[in-house]
Amino acid sequence: MPRWAVYTIFVAGGLLILLCCLCICIKCCCKGKKKKRQKKKDEQINLKGMDGKTTTALVQPDVGDVDYGSTKKQRGKLLYSLDYNAALSELTVGIKQASSLKAMDIGGSSDPYVKVYICPDKSKTYETKVFRSTLNPVYNEQFTFQLSKSTLLKSVVVMKVFDFNRFSKHEIIGELRLQLCNVDWNHVIEEWQDLAEPAKFEEENLGEICFSLRYVPTASKLTVVILEAKNLKGMDVGGCSDPYVKVQLALDKRKWKKRKTSIKRKTLNPYYNESFTFDVTFEQIQRVNLVISVWDHDDISRNDALGKIFLGCDATGNQLRHWADMLSNPRRPVAQWHSLLSAEQVNSTLTLKKKIPIPSKLVENTRWSSK
Repeated sequence: MPRWAVYTIFVAGGLLILLCCLCICIKCCCKGKKKKRQKKKDEQINLKGMDGKTTTALVQPDVGDVDYGSTKKQRGKLLYSLDYNAALSELTVGIKQASSLKAMDIGGSSDPYVKVYICPDKSKTYETKVFRSTLNPVYNEQFTFQLSKSTLLKSVVVMKVFDFNRFSKHEIIGELRLQLCNVDWNHVIEEWQDLAEPAKFEEENLGEICFSLRYVPTASKLTVVILEAKNLKGMDVGGCSDPYVKVQLALDKRKWKKRKTSIKRKTLNPYYNESFTFDVTFEQIQRVNLVISVWDHDDISRNDALGKIFLGCDATGNQLRHWADMLSNPRRPVAQWHSLLSAEQVNSTLTLKKKIPIPSKLVENTRWSSK
């Protein structure tokens, strides 16, 4: 073999041996460091502090030291007031303002509003106006409930703060639940409280419905487009329903005009996209309420109400806002999702009277009476 080849083999072998030695040294150093760390950790756990308590409290804090209220603080605070007039049997709930609410939107803000009702009756539900892009809304709104003293002492007032979303379900920020039997009614109550995590056991989810509204004042036309519904209540044996939607107008709280959609078979998430146009003058639109109700069709027995909602001059909260958005944007469709309420709840709030008599029928009646 040539001399240069021999030198090359020797150099390559030396480099290989040197590399192996280096790897062994590194491995030994790592093991030594690992042992030292483990030793220190064991000494820290077994070490006793000056107060005689072990430092395991640093690893696992005592149950009493855990701040379980941190989730409440992150949800914000609500300033409310309570006043009961025994002579009139009236409970007045005031929603004053909220502070440091939890941000629910991507931009680090929320569109908060407050829903107020009394349990277990829930015959009336009130909503404050919606404040856009704020975590510190000032409402200064009051809501009155008719409650006898005996009913008052068995009731709970619920104040829920929601984040408004036009095209999706409104997210709950937090809530307050106050046992009215524990309240001192000798004076008006006004105080701040931290919002708590919402209870999951009480409210029955009746589903949601999406529809658009469009009003053209020059043509005196109100157009309601029933788009879709979702998460409806299953009424049939198989857990499904055959839902359809009734669209009804009430003028001066009297039943006036009505239409209904087609029936969608065996579904809890029906899609309609059906349009209804009503002749409503600008003078009438100020006195009109729109009632949207979802029903389960039954071929044999009576149809069951799945849920209901109403918008118009007598509405509150999101329903009033949707109606106001329609009026402030003439000729433009305004779509929004709404959570369905029970028919009993809507009926007790709206209290519609009998149907408005049609003029032609009145003329016929007068003719028959003259005969």
